[in-house]
Amino acid sequence: MKVPFPANLNLQKKLISPMGKHILITGGTGLVGKHLTSLLLEKGYTVSHLSRKTGNNPKVKTFLWDVAKGSIDADCIIGVDLIVHLAGAGVADKRWTDGRKREIISSRTKSIALIYNLLKQHPHQIKKVVSASATGFYGDCGNELVTETSVPAKDFLGQCCVAWEKAVDEGAALGLEILKLRTGVVLTDEGGALKQLALPIKFGFGTILGSGKQWVPWIHLQDAIDLYVFGIEKELTGVYNMVAPNPATNAKLTITVAKQLNRPLWLPKVPAFALKLALGEMSAVVLASTKVSAAKTEQAGFVFKYPTIKEAIREIYA
Repeated sequence: MKVPFPANLNLQKKLISPMGKHILITGGTGLVGKHLTSLLLEKGYTVSHLSRKTGNNPKVKTFLWDVAKGSIDADCIIGVDLIVHLAGAGVADKRWTDGRKREIISSRTKSIALIYNLLKQHPHQIKKVVSASATGFYGDCGNELVTETSVPAKDFLGQCCVAWEKAVDEGAALGLEILKLRTGVVLTDEGGALKQLALPIKFGFGTILGSGKQWVPWIHLQDAIDLYVFGIEKELTGVYNMVAPNPATNAKLTITVAKQLNRPLWLPKVPAFALKLALGEMSAVVLASTKVSAAKTEQAGFVFKYPTIKEAIREIYA
């Protein structure tokens, strides 16, 4: 005689399945965060956000915090299995005054420290933190191909990334698994660097920045989102570069966009000194040459949907 399965077996499976995990995202309303949230919800995860203001997604519970004031809703960690840390002031949003530099760093380091302090004070079931970092870690490396073991740059972005990653690594002392994804330029027509680059091209005023020979570590938005999910679902820890396997120079990126949009590039290059005058120290964002390897990421089993700049730009502007 067969023993009947319990009526609630499917529910039990759902509760113990990795797909039933509850994920808390900081910076969840940003460009990457909102798309990651949508994909996680689609895959059956429960998603919550930590934000400065109430969210408008009925499927996502928003908990409030104020990093500058050191306040956080303690309920944000209840039932959470994993944290994705994306919070941080935009690097290229404002000129780099001393105050802005402090804000860029503290928005990344103090935010995760606020969460860790909460974990020390309350029982929880959080096992892992998946955190953004940036390829700015490597700085201006010319034509050298850098890997996860390369030394950090001594400039502002390099030291910012060092402080950022060090703050995230503090979670290891709490028994948490730590995964850091050093993200390149995320390509999408919804915002970020590509939208700023493509806008003048669309109106016939596009041009190459600096020599054009500087390497741009880039990744298509969809691959970036997929790689976060890959990091969530696989037993990955440590540091991985979040870049496409085929780096492109600024000239190649600009020319590829112009060809896809069927627009001419007739203006002379913008010289480096002009960019430095206009942007100050922040000109490093567009002038630094950072050629970043994706070999470790591919060896982990991740398959890129858009491995070349031509494929990525064609999909974005199809």
